Formats: sequence, structure tokens, C-alpha cells
Amino acid sequence: MKKKRLRIRYSVRQLQEMYENNNKAPLEKLMKAWAGIKALPPDDPNSFFVIGGYHGEPFVGAGWGNASYWGGYCNHGNVLFPTWHRVYMMKLEEALQSIEGCEDVMMAYWDETSEASIKEGIPWALTDEFFPRDSKTPNPLRSFVFPTNITDNINGDNPNYSKPAGYETVRYPLSGLVGTEADRAATQCHNANFPNYKENVKTLNDNVVAWLNTFITVNGQKFPTDVKHKYEACLYAPNYTVFSNTTSAAEWNSKLSSTGDKGNVVVPLESPHNSIHLAVGGYDAPGYDRSPIPGANGDMGENDTAGLDPIFFFHHCNVDRMFWVWQKLNGHTNELDIIKYYPGTNSVDSQGPTPGTTPNSWLTMDSPLDPFTLKENGKERPYTSRDCINIEQQLGFTYSPGSLDDGKLKKRNSTPRKASKIVEITNINRAALNGSFVVTAVANIDGKKQVIGHEAVLSRWSVKNCANCQTHLEVKAHFELPEVVKPMIMLSNASIAEEDRHTAGVELMTRRQTNNRPQRISVSVK
Repeated sequence: MKKKRLRIRYSVRQLQEMYENNNKAPLEKLMKAWAGIKALPPDDPNSFFVIGGYHGEPFVGAGWGNASYWGGYCNHGNVLFPTWHRVYMMKLEEALQSIEGCEDVMMAYWDETSEASIKEGIPWALTDEFFPRDSKTPNPLRSFVFPTNITDNINGDNPNYSKPAGYETVRYPLSGLVGTEADRAATQCHNANFPNYKENVKTLNDNVVAWLNTFITVNGQKFPTDVKHKYEACLYAPNYTVFSNTTSAAEWNSKLSSTGDKGNVVVPLESPHNSIHLAVGGYDAPGYDRSPIPGANGDMGENDTAGLDPIFFFHHCNVDRMFWVWQKLNGHTNELDIIKYYPGTNSVDSQGPTPGTTPNSWLTMDSPLDPFTLKENGKERPYTSRDCINIEQQLGFTYSPGSLDDGKLKKRNSTPRKASKIVEITNINRAALNGSFVVTAVANIDGKKQVIGHEAVLSRWSVKNCANCQTHLEVKAHFELPEVVKPMIMLSNASIAEEDRHTAGVELMTRRQTNNRPQRISVSVK
């Protein structure tokens, strides 16, 4: 029997290169498909409004107004994060293929760790105002205009993430908060400072490049702290459970002394994923070189509306590619094991249960990936993680070669990493913070404050109105610390003692706190 040919997901820049070399059809067809699903009625199951809305708002079922549920269908902070988003990408791709003339179109990935991304930021196909570039036709990948309103019932009397029909998604440096009268006034005033679209794209790309190119220098030696380093580090995670999500990885890192990985912080796939969300969406943190513009609140920075910005899917296509790279590198293309009863394996962990999932239930490879279904023997049943382990054999597609998939990375067991000290930051209470935020580990090296690591946290704007959030308030972060840097316990935003040339501490970069009380953050070194 002739082997069925695998369908290929190319990188966006590969499609751009084809386009610029007179092979215009692949990129033009992708654009046509995207324009098609965005133009469908908002109740059409293949419309972008419906599919983009599966991730967060508009909330449905138990998520509509029950504070015990996260609200949307997406899984974060648990072991279903990679597999749920894998099926999500496939369903979006099937919708694109439903557009006439686009039956063979495939999604593309933004190769976020390629040399071009590191130097230039986001591919132009995702940011240009018009496409084709010499026309006045709006580029369907740069934004999305809501065909109807969405209402955030979870936030009670202060619906920050309610948005009206006609709202257009925005990215850094703009703000998209329009839920309350005060938000609308502040957003109008803020966005008036950024009237030039091309200049805004440049500012966005500069911000993304900043996230992708950070490092510290200690005694002449460079220690990378950038998002590319995080993506590369996640490929060495020792098992699927800790690779898959931030909750499980935090537990693993907290107990490194009892594992065989002492001195090597496990970086989960979800961590660099979070960083890109905030690099594109921005977050309000004045005085910091990542997203330094106060008031920037783009849609990608919040789970509630991130799925309604087209760039979300090109980002997650790359996240899924990195999932596949980890599988190939570590011999898990045909099976994924979940450590029973481990943090990150219960439906209430981190964000909380999704509609259709029972609160306080254990997550397994057979847990339903709602709301996605497949047909089997003439009947429909829920997709599970077991259905999407091998993208080539089970799903019939693969990825074109991209960065970090060039054979230079060796299997984990054959590449021992040099142990180093670990900074553990605990007791961060997200109830006191509005929206997503960043935990940064800072050090005073040769008299200069440097950021030795960051952890982006995607969080609800109003934690106080989320019952599950109230039982999972603590955020932890772990960073590898060069041996030459001496640790010192600090409180949030405390100054660094001038007499210490090599000291470490923590700062909290957030939009704004819900009260003025300082966080009693703890820092320890292992």
C-alpha cells in the first residue's frame, strides 16, 4: 500500500520567501482562507469568532457565570496544555480548509527562535496593514473586528474584559481595555499617543526583539536569559508531566534535592509560551525594558481574549512544533506518561476546570479535550490526548525544518548539564494583582542591576471573582543562578545594597496592584 503523503506546516517566513520569489499561491491561499473564516456569520461553527472564542471569551456553559470554573475551554497550568492546544490548532486548520478553493491549505508557524525573529521580531505577513502589500486590502492576519459583543460575567460588577461589537483587537503598544467607563476613557487617551500604524509595528517588533535577546555578563561570560534560551531549555525536561505545564514544573523545581536533576531548573513549554503572549500583548510595567510603555494592554496579554487575535494561532502553531521537537528528541512520539496525582494533574490546578470537566477530577490521557470531537465508527466522541500523540501517524501532518530542530541538540541523557544554584521565589499572591504579570530575578553584578531571569504569568484581571483562583493564589518561580552571584533575600522592589557587588533578589512587574500593601515575597537559594 502506498504511504499517504504528510501535509506540511511551513513557517510564516518560508511562505514569505516563496511569495517574494514569485511563488505567491501558498501565502495568498492562507490569507484567503483567513479572510474567509473571519467573514463567516458569528454563529457559524467554522467562523473565526466561534473558534477563537473556544479559548476564552465569550464564555459558555458553566464558564458563563460560575466562578468555580475558569470560563473558557483552554487548559493552562495542567498536563493537558500541550495536547488541548494541539487539537485546537487542528480545528482552526479544518475551518480554514472549509473555505472554497482552500481545501488543501495548512496553518503556518511563527518560528520565534529563528535568526530572523531574533533580529527583526514578527514576520511582516502577521503585521502588515495591507495584503497584498501593494494594495489597500486589509491584511486578515493583523487583527480581528468583533462581529458581536462579548460579556465577561465572571468579573461581576467590574467587567473589564467585556467588549462591544466593532471592537478591533490590538497589540503592544496599544491598550484594549474597554469594559468600564473608566477603562474606555483611559484607553482612548492612551491610544491617542500612538496614531501611526507603521510606527506601532516597529515598537511592537522592538519589544519582541528585546524579549528574545536578553543575557547577563558575569566575569566576561554570557548567561542567556531570553525566550530562545527558555525554548531550548524546555527541550531537556525529563518527562512529559513537567515539560507540559508550569504547575508541575514548579513542584519539580521545588524538590530538586530529591531528584537526579539537582542544580538544573526544569523549564516547561508553557513558560516561553507565556513570555511571547506578554511580548506581543504587553503589560503595564513602567521603567522596565520589556514592555516599558505604561498602559499597554493588548489582547494577547490576557487569556480572556488572546484567542481572538489571529497571531495567537501562529504563535501556538510554533508551540505545538516545539512540543513535537521535544517528543522526537526524548523518544515520546508514540506515548506520553502523566505522573499520577502530581501537581498539575487535577482539574482545579492553576486556572481551574473548564466547561464539561468535573471540579477536583484527575486529568489523564483519556480526559476529554472539550469541546472538540472526532468521528469514530460513525459516531462522535470527545477528543482525548491519546488521539493526538503522534502528529504524523495519527493526524497526518508534520512541520518543515525550523530552529531548534536541526539535529544539533542531543538527547537529554547524553547531554548532562552543569549544575548551578537555584533561586526559588515563593509567596507571590496573585489576588493582589490585576491581570498578567512578570516575576523577575534581579542581580547586582559589578555595581549594575541586571535581570537574571523572568517568569511571565498569565492571570485573570479580577482574581477576587474567581472562586478557584482564590484557592490557588501562590505563584512560584525558579531561576538558575551563576555561581559567582551571591544571593540576598529582598522584598518586592526593594533597593539592592550598594556594598554587595554580586547579589540577587526579586522584583514584581505588574499592571497595577489591587491594594497598596507590599508583597511579602520569599527568596531562597538551593
